[in-house]
Amino acid sequence: MDLERNNQLMRNATETQEDDMSSDQASFVRLIEIGIALSAEKDTNTLMERILLEAKAMGNADGGTLYIRTRDDELKFEIVRTDSLGIAQGGTTGVEVTLPPVKMFDDNRQPNTKNIVSYSAMTGETVSINDAYDSTEFDFSGTKSFDESTGYRSKSFLTVPLKNNNDTVIGVLQLLNSKDVQTDEIVPFASNVQPLIEALASQAAVALDNAILIEAQKNLLESFIELMASAVDAKSPYTGGHCQRVPELTEMLTRAACDSKEAPFGEFDLNEDEWYELHIGAWLHDCGKVTTPEYVVDKATKLETITDRIHEVRTRFEVVKREAEINCLNGIIDGGNADQLKAELKTELEQIDDDYYFIARCNVGGEFMAQELIDRVETIAKTRWTRTLDDRVGIAREELERKQKEAARTLPCQEDLLANREDHIFVHDAVVHSADPDNTYGFKVDVPAYKFNKGEIYNLSIARGTLTEEERFKINDHIVQTIVMLESLPFPKHLQQIPEIAGGHHEKMDGTGYPKRLKGEEMTLPARIMAIADVFEALTAADRPYKLPKKLSESIKIMSFMVKDSHLDRDLFKLFLESGVYREYAEKYLQQGQLDTVNIVDYL
Repeated sequence: MDLERNNQLMRNATETQEDDMSSDQASFVRLIEIGIALSAEKDTNTLMERILLEAKAMGNADGGTLYIRTRDDELKFEIVRTDSLGIAQGGTTGVEVTLPPVKMFDDNRQPNTKNIVSYSAMTGETVSINDAYDSTEFDFSGTKSFDESTGYRSKSFLTVPLKNNNDTVIGVLQLLNSKDVQTDEIVPFASNVQPLIEALASQAAVALDNAILIEAQKNLLESFIELMASAVDAKSPYTGGHCQRVPELTEMLTRAACDSKEAPFGEFDLNEDEWYELHIGAWLHDCGKVTTPEYVVDKATKLETITDRIHEVRTRFEVVKREAEINCLNGIIDGGNADQLKAELKTELEQIDDDYYFIARCNVGGEFMAQELIDRVETIAKTRWTRTLDDRVGIAREELERKQKEAARTLPCQEDLLANREDHIFVHDAVVHSADPDNTYGFKVDVPAYKFNKGEIYNLSIARGTLTEEERFKINDHIVQTIVMLESLPFPKHLQQIPEIAGGHHEKMDGTGYPKRLKGEEMTLPARIMAIADVFEALTAADRPYKLPKKLSESIKIMSFMVKDSHLDRDLFKLFLESGVYREYAEKYLQQGQLDTVNIVDYL
C-alpha cells in the first residue's frame, strides 16, 4: 500500500510539473503573439488600449490604468478600466479621462515617492501590493476615498514601469484586484504573473515609444508645413488666409466625393494614408510663393516695384515745369514780350499738369487700355528735361552694371521724361526650370526673354491690370517652384503623390493650364478638387485689399463659365453644388453680406 501510494504521489507531481510547463509555454507563446501584434499596430490609442487589456487578461485583473509620462514630468491617465464598475475611459472608447495627472515632483522639485505610480516611475521598479489598506509605505488615501464613494474595495495592486530602449521610463502600467480563476475572489497578484507582466511591459514600452516617436514626427511635420503655409499668407496681405482655407475646402469636397454613391464617384474612396497625403499636399499647394517677390505679388500700380516710381516721375514733371518757368523768365530778361511769354507759360504749365494727371491715371491700371492712350503715353515720354548730376554714383553694383550697358552721357544732358532704358532690363540670373523644353518635370510654359522689364513706357502701356508679361510669369512660376521644391523632398512611398496634388491646381481640363498643360484625364481627382477649391476661395476671399469680395451667387456664376470653357471639372462642380459644400464653406468663412441665394438648378 505504501509503495502504491508513493507511486501515485510521483505521478501527481509529474502531472503538476507538466501542467506548469504547459502553462508556461502557453504564456511564452502568448507573449510572442502579443509582441508581434503590438509592433504591427499603428494607432497610438489602439496600441495603448491593447497593452492594458492584454496585461489585465494575464493578471486576471478587475481593473487597470495606463499612464504616459509627459514632458512636464507628470503621469497622465491615458486608459482607465474597472470591469465590475463598468468604467471604460480613454483609448478607443471616445470617453475622456477626467482624472488629473499624477505629479512626479512636488512644487519644490522633490520626488513624489508617496504615490505608488510616481514611485515606480521615479525608481523604475515594479511594486506589488497585496492589500492597499495594510500598506504603510505608500499613500492610498485617494484610493480609499474612491472606494468610499463607489462601494468598491481596492485591494491588490501591481505597478510596472514602461521602459524604452534607453531604459527611460515613458509610462506606468498599473493593475488592480487580481481575481482567483476558480472563485473570483480578490487575491494578491501571483508571483509567477509578475515576470510575465514585466515582459509584456518591456515589449509594450518599445512599441509604444516607437508609436509616440512616429506620432511626434508626424505632428512636427504637420506643424512645420502649416507654419510654412501661414508664413506664405503672412508674407502678403493679398493672400490672406488662402493657404489655410484651401486645404479645408479641398478636404470638404473630397469627403463629399467619398460619400457619393453615384457615378463617377461611386467607387472613389481614400484610405488613411491617402487622406494624410491629401492633407499635406493641400497645405503645401502654394509653398513656391516663398520665391515670389512681395513687390510683384502686391503690385498695385504699373510703376510700382519696391516703391511706386510715380513719385520719381512726378519729380521729373516738376523739373519740366520749373524749366518752363525759367525759360519764360529768361525770355523776359532778354527783352521779350512779358505778357505773351506769361500767357504761353500758363498754357504750357496747364498742358504739363494735364499730361502728368493722365500718366498718373494710367499708372493705376484698369480692365482695358486703348491704343490711342498708349500712343499718348509715348508722346508725353518724349518731353525733354535736363539732368545735371551723375546717375551712376551712390548706387548698387548690380544697377551700375546694368547702366554700363549704355555709354555715360556728358553732363548736363537732355533726357526723355519717360524711357525704356537698358538698365530697366533684368536678365534671368538663375535656373529657369520651365525654360528647358526637355525638363524632367514635364513643364510646358512659355518663358519671357527677360526676368523683369521695368521700362517706364513699357509698364505704363500695360493693357490690362498692372502686371507685365514678365511679372505674370513670375507669379505663375510659384507653381513651378512648388513642384521643384516638393520633388526634391524624399517623401516615403505613401506620400509620393504630394507634388502632383499640390502642383496641379492651375491645370485646366482642356490642357491650357500650367505648368504642364495637363488635360483632365491626366490629373488625379484630388488635383482636380484642388483646382475647384483654389478658384472658389480666391473669388470669395474678403481679405484681398485690391478687390471687393464677391457674393456667393456671383462666384458660382463665374465658376460655371469656367466649367463651360473646360477649365474646371464639370462633375466636381456639380458635386460641389449638390452636396452643399459650397454653402457649408460659405457660412463658415464668407461675410454675411456675401451670403445671398444661389439657385443651383441654373448651373446643373
